[in-house]
Amino acid sequence: MLKKDKKIRIYSALEVANICGVVNQTAINWIKNSHLKAFTTPGGQYRVYSEDLYHFLKERGMRIPDGLAIHEDKKQGKTLLIIDDDTDLNNLIRDYILRKAEELTIFQAFDGFEAGKMIAEHKPSLVILDIGLPGVDGFKLCRTLKSDPDLKATRIISISGFNNPQDEKKILAEGADLFIAKPLDFPKLVLAVNSFLEE
Repeated sequence: MLKKDKKIRIYSALEVANICGVVNQTAINWIKNSHLKAFTTPGGQYRVYSEDLYHFLKERGMRIPDGLAIHEDKKQGKTLLIIDDDTDLNNLIRDYILRKAEELTIFQAFDGFEAGKMIAEHKPSLVILDIGLPGVDGFKLCRTLKSDPDLKATRIISISGFNNPQDEKKILAEGADLFIAKPLDFPKLVLAVNSFLEE
């Protein structure tokens, strides 16, 4: 079902290509490779919500047309960064939370390097952090977040596939505000997100 918000416009792959200054096939490849979120019409055509196009452009530092500027009006501070190398789960978390908190601006990082870049650029008010990132110590990342004066107010929800009481105790000691084991209890996660953002 299409979103009924009158502010939300839907773009075709060709319109996306024209906005980004690329050929139509490039926009289609972005969609097929899950770089740009889209849905398919009954006729098999790709369509992109303006909010998803906005996030795609902003995360890559590309020019944002005036028609997408409406998404800049979202309440300041309501930003969430999801850090998880599992692409499917990362996208699932994003989609689920967006359905429950439409005013929330969500960014995604799939590795530690990208996470550092996103944190520095967006200074999120809330982070969902997978402890078990490959090649990255989630405990150290949590500690680094909490030691940054500009991020003192940032809330951290830590998640892990290892339901280990020691890991939970350690990540909370490093500054995380909550620990949720995988498989995730999504209603509990959304409840925590909304609770932290309302503070």
